[in-house]
Amino acid sequence: MSKLSAQDIETKLLRFPDWEYFDDAIHAEFEFDNFRDCFSAMSRIAFECEALNHHPNWSNVYNVLTISLSTHDANGVTDKDFKLAEAIEAIVEPVDE
Repeated sequence: MSKLSAQDIETKLLRFPDWEYFDDAIHAEFEFDNFRDCFSAMSRIAFECEALNHHPNWSNVYNVLTISLSTHDANGVTDKDFKLAEAIEAIVEPVDE
């Protein structure tokens, strides 16, 4: 998978308002009501990561989840990162039906 240009990344980020691009990665921070909800989201995200064979750099402090995505093999952001970001968004901010 090839590394995206900064312009391509910024264009793709228009669909992901919670994400920012810096340090050759896309980053987001999500706040939940409590630790349990945060950890539950992390568990669901972990299954998506395994399915996509793509794993984030992430950290959790109580109810806050911080995520950085980049494709190490490409030394930067690729479409693979945006595919995972889309899956993460669906988990942490589900659309009301």
